[in-house]
Amino acid sequence: MKFLKYIFIVVLLFRPIVGWAQDSVKTLSLEEVTNIVKLYHPVARQANILIGKAKADVTISRGMFDPVLMNESAQKTFDGTNYYNYNRPELSIPTWFGIEVKAGLEYLAGSRTSPEETIGESSYLGISIPLAKNLLMDKRRAALQTAKIFRTASAVEKKNILNNLMLEAAESYWDWVQQYQRFIILNNTVAVNEQRVKLVRTAFAIGERPAIDTTEAISQLQAFELLKSEAWLEFQNAGLNLSLFMWNSLDTPVDLPEDVIPADDLQSMDVNTVSIPSVDSLLNAAIVNHPELLIYNYKLDVLSIEKKLKFQELLPVVNFSYNQLGSGYDILKTATGPLFENNFQYGLKLGIPLRLSQGRGEYKKAKFKIEETKLQLNYKRQLILNKVKSYYNELLALQYQVNLQQLAYNNYATLQRGEEIRFRAGESSLFLVNSRETKALEALQKLQEKKAKYYISIIKLQWAAGMLMP
Repeated sequence: MKFLKYIFIVVLLFRPIVGWAQDSVKTLSLEEVTNIVKLYHPVARQANILIGKAKADVTISRGMFDPVLMNESAQKTFDGTNYYNYNRPELSIPTWFGIEVKAGLEYLAGSRTSPEETIGESSYLGISIPLAKNLLMDKRRAALQTAKIFRTASAVEKKNILNNLMLEAAESYWDWVQQYQRFIILNNTVAVNEQRVKLVRTAFAIGERPAIDTTEAISQLQAFELLKSEAWLEFQNAGLNLSLFMWNSLDTPVDLPEDVIPADDLQSMDVNTVSIPSVDSLLNAAIVNHPELLIYNYKLDVLSIEKKLKFQELLPVVNFSYNQLGSGYDILKTATGPLFENNFQYGLKLGIPLRLSQGRGEYKKAKFKIEETKLQLNYKRQLILNKVKSYYNELLALQYQVNLQQLAYNNYATLQRGEEIRFRAGESSLFLVNSRETKALEALQKLQEKKAKYYISIIKLQWAAGMLMP
């Protein structure tokens, strides 16, 4: 049902822009915004492609372990003489531990063949084993292990991308909410002042108020109308910024219609009802689950594989190969007896650089890379922990400031109501009423601004701990 709701929101965004008074009011919540972003935003979809590319790299690396079937043929005839006619199909199977198994058939005929070759039909079954270098690690295994790590890391990288993307979307949403609240407050204030102008004009007409009061009332109304116009502009621009995160399944950006308003009402929201986890739990969550730290761990795993591979350059080349030979194409019938007694072929290759300069240099470089990455990890961890502490302190401070600003607004509103009572009783002036109203309005707008900052701070705290994406 949630998925259908998100589809409905996207369809709703396609509708033509209509006036505020038409149809029923349509709302958009933060949850709906974040789910639309996860489903359709290009950056989120690119993150999915990142995982697909990593899986493709694993498939490519596994290809180096695929069995290979090949055939080699050659023939030479010159001046009527058949020098040689050669054909050899072969199946080679590489294995994880560097051992390669081969099986093949050979056919050789001609009058000018090499004396070490076997004339006629023959077959072989053999094995090739590295006894030193490339025994425990080689380029094929290193490439596959690295690709598997990157495949896992791609999911973490996706989480990191979405973590940052959701922060931007949430900040745009709460800015949109705040600008809407500001516009509604000023719209209501203008309506109140329009009524006040009518009353003052009536009072002037019957001689109860001086003419200067009408000027005072109209000036106040005009000032609020100007503020209302500015608030409407800011609300529209905030909606445009939020539209940057509104996309549909056709990879098409969608403008946010004017008749869509925020589902969250800052005036009715109480910051004291928000459950704030302890800073220690947030710090522990950041250390264990923050995607940027996990990515560094994967980097260290890759560098560890590289270090093992570079260590192989310090080892001598000792490669042993053995083929059991058979006469004809049925090797199982003709290849009998002990391995090194009859019908066999073996080879032993030895080699080592005398100074090992390249191997020693590559191995040292690999160790330095690991040390460098560990230092980067420690620094990044400290940065993240400091961000968590900073946003946690900011959240607590904003909660206190919101409560304090609420009390201040209540006092300004009380003073305004009292001044209005005195004005109706003829004990005050419209100037003082307007002054009280302006102060109360400023306090109310500042209260909504503080509330918006508070809810943005919650998002930033979750972002800093790497918790925006599960």
